[in-house]
Amino acid sequence: MSEQLSEKFKEVLDLREKAKLGGGTEAIEKQHKGGKLTARERIEKLVDKGSFVEVDQFVVHRCYDFDMEKKKALGDAVVTGYATVDGRPVFIYSQDFTFVGGSLSEMHAKKITKIQDMALKAGAPVIGLNDSGGARIQEGINSLAGYGEIFYRNVQASGVIPQIIAIMGPCAGGAVYSPALADFIFMVRKTSYMFITGPKVVKAAIGEDVSFEVLGGADSHTKLSGVAHFACENDEDCIKQIKTLLSYLPSNNMDDAPIIECADPPDRADEELNEVVPADPKKPYDVHDVINHVFDKGSFYEVQPNFAMNAVVGFARLNGRSIGVVANQPMIYAGCLDIDSSDKIARFVRTCDAFNIPLVTFVDVPGYLPGTKQEHGGVIRHGAKVIYAYSEATVPKLTVIMRKSYGGGYIAMCSRHLGADVVFAYPTAEIAVMGPQEAIEIIHRNELMKAKTPEEAKEIISRLVADYKNKFANPYVASQLGYVDAVILPKETRLALTKALEALITKRELSSRIPKKHGNLPA
Repeated sequence: MSEQLSEKFKEVLDLREKAKLGGGTEAIEKQHKGGKLTARERIEKLVDKGSFVEVDQFVVHRCYDFDMEKKKALGDAVVTGYATVDGRPVFIYSQDFTFVGGSLSEMHAKKITKIQDMALKAGAPVIGLNDSGGARIQEGINSLAGYGEIFYRNVQASGVIPQIIAIMGPCAGGAVYSPALADFIFMVRKTSYMFITGPKVVKAAIGEDVSFEVLGGADSHTKLSGVAHFACENDEDCIKQIKTLLSYLPSNNMDDAPIIECADPPDRADEELNEVVPADPKKPYDVHDVINHVFDKGSFYEVQPNFAMNAVVGFARLNGRSIGVVANQPMIYAGCLDIDSSDKIARFVRTCDAFNIPLVTFVDVPGYLPGTKQEHGGVIRHGAKVIYAYSEATVPKLTVIMRKSYGGGYIAMCSRHLGADVVFAYPTAEIAVMGPQEAIEIIHRNELMKAKTPEEAKEIISRLVADYKNKFANPYVASQLGYVDAVILPKETRLALTKALEALITKRELSSRIPKKHGNLPA
């Protein structure tokens, strides 16, 4: 090898090593002291060993204002490229807080949009590991333009490839909208936060003192706002959970999710499941007990577990296949639907439908939550989202009515009338306009007013409620009308769902749907 060629090769290797340092060794040490991994360390832990191929490693910014020409680092505060996770291709960008706080510049944004474009063309998930102080102020409109380009691609990729973003540091101002446009958001407790305006601006604007964590920390966004889906203990936990989520998702909207070899017999019938759902509609129980009995053991991965807890959504596996699970939670608000749970369910249903993941819905719902707070908050328009999401979904839709299924709640929770393919009901199911006692008090109010004593009124109510249940509030009336396909014992749920899914896995909607550009989702 000639000396000149050797020098050229050495130059490449030296630049690669320089690029790996980002903002320098001191900044890397500070990142570690703050309990965070570096941008490159996060990628290494996420992807299969040796699979990462970096793109645009030598990119630098083009700003010469405010002495920025003196501050340059190869890569310009973001590491981008492609790799495999559990053997499946993914595209990744990981912001590097060690250089100017990971702020987004024109070139930084170009690197991210290039990866977004590559992911969309390849039909592979895009994963963003965000750790940035926001727009690079020194670049003015160029940094804002960069965000706009990213947002536009988020929307183009929506429903086509999975978009997963982990907030692993600050994410403020306009930067929050790219995660908001993605499919799933992870946050790390104590080291990450998201907000439109920070505590200082809040204090100046409205005089409110609030900490970073309370204003926009992981717990605030996974419990109160519902903006984020998962709260993680540290960077390692976050990366582990991203890999778990990926295992349930297809690479794109034309693929099916991976099928995992299953050692759990599809015909497993747990006698214990017969005891989980009480006959008394007012007695609470934990719907997780039903879910964990029915699906492949240990496979349920809950989404937004701490937000709107009167509804449970998440992924599970049925005989190795990825399934989207939606359930009312009788332990919270008796399983009522409200504003937040409606948003939670509708968003999850649409995500599953976009990515060809069949839906199983467990119903125990007395209706929508009453009260001025809900009405004035727009429960009507929010509740309509559930109806809209189920109605437009074309994936296999299986419904299990466990107990209460009253009024609008019955219709909204994937009833036959919204296109459910197969509807099962337990013997404990009560399908009616409202609960038996409430119905009797309305229908027979004149007769009850004639009762001479409270005891007599109680006896009349008891007799009429029993008669109402016998005639209306049971699964057999709906079954006779064809709205319920089969009344099953709880222990038979796993096998019934497995067989139904096998029959429907090749489901295709008939071409009779009216052509349109798109529908108008309730706001």
